[in-house]
Amino acid sequence: MAYETEDHETQYCFPAINSSCIKTKRSTFEYNIMYVFFSLLSAFTVFLNLLVIISISHFKKLHTPTNMLILSLAVADLLIGLIVMPLEAIKLIETCWYFGDIFCGVYSVFIGLLLSASLSHLILIAVDRYVAVCHPLHYPQKITTAKSILSICICWFCATAYNIVPVSSSLQSDLNKMNVCYGVCTFTVSYAWRVTDLIMSLLFPCTVIITLYMRIFYVVHQQVKVINSLLKGGKHVMKGSLKRKTESKAALTLGLIVMVYLLCWIPFFILVPIENTEIIFTTTVLLWIVYLNSAVNPIIYALFYPWFKMSVKHIITLKIFQPASSHMDIFTDY
Repeated sequence: MAYETEDHETQYCFPAINSSCIKTKRSTFEYNIMYVFFSLLSAFTVFLNLLVIISISHFKKLHTPTNMLILSLAVADLLIGLIVMPLEAIKLIETCWYFGDIFCGVYSVFIGLLLSASLSHLILIAVDRYVAVCHPLHYPQKITTAKSILSICICWFCATAYNIVPVSSSLQSDLNKMNVCYGVCTFTVSYAWRVTDLIMSLLFPCTVIITLYMRIFYVVHQQVKVINSLLKGGKHVMKGSLKRKTESKAALTLGLIVMVYLLCWIPFFILVPIENTEIIFTTTVLLWIVYLNSAVNPIIYALFYPWFKMSVKHIITLKIFQPASSHMDIFTDY
């Protein structure tokens, strides 16, 4: 990835190839600053999501249907920080693709897989919280850990299948174009697929998620109002009522995660199909905001979940290596 230092010389991604793409000229200072920044961002994202994965995987008390969804979502976020962010940073800084056409196709499918899987998980989280808050008596029977894991597997499989065919066909079409220089990783899709993707990846999931959470927030508001009125009246509050209040708080926290994701995702999804060179910078910024969301989720957990704070404390202090630490009740430790 060496680059020319002379400003008057044209820099090419592959100088030995006549059809090579032209690189964007940057100073050594720019290269160093950008690489350091994106390296730290990638490491930060991986570290935070690794804490989530270790916490839920290690402590038995956290093996709940909802946390299985959070765990799987953290895996997707970790892969974005570990693989997607470094490669996207290289593409952005070098303005070249050095990893070949085959890996370009694999990488394009991989990005689509992670984004589709994340969106699918948000739908599952919305359904999980809807049943927990609106139908609490049926929740233990309808939502189990085994069913949650099965749903996660189906999500990953469907997300993979959904992204393989269009990306593969579009890449094959792009490779046959004579005007595409060597050293770029792009793909185009048909208008029909864009419409289909707009429905499947934006309109349908957003409609489902927003509808469910509007219902959840209404029920939460009613439940909290009843509980607060009982407390103010000095009446005894049943254990079930306190549990519903806890479920409501969890729903609001996960609702925040969902809404933050949608706020990051929707602007990019609307602008990216517009083929206009004037908004390339804008779409690049919006794309990185989508990636940055992978680092935001663990921060939300840390702010609103006491069990996550306690589990991180045990991880950092290496208490998880003590005998029977996996059976520790971290809910009572804080």
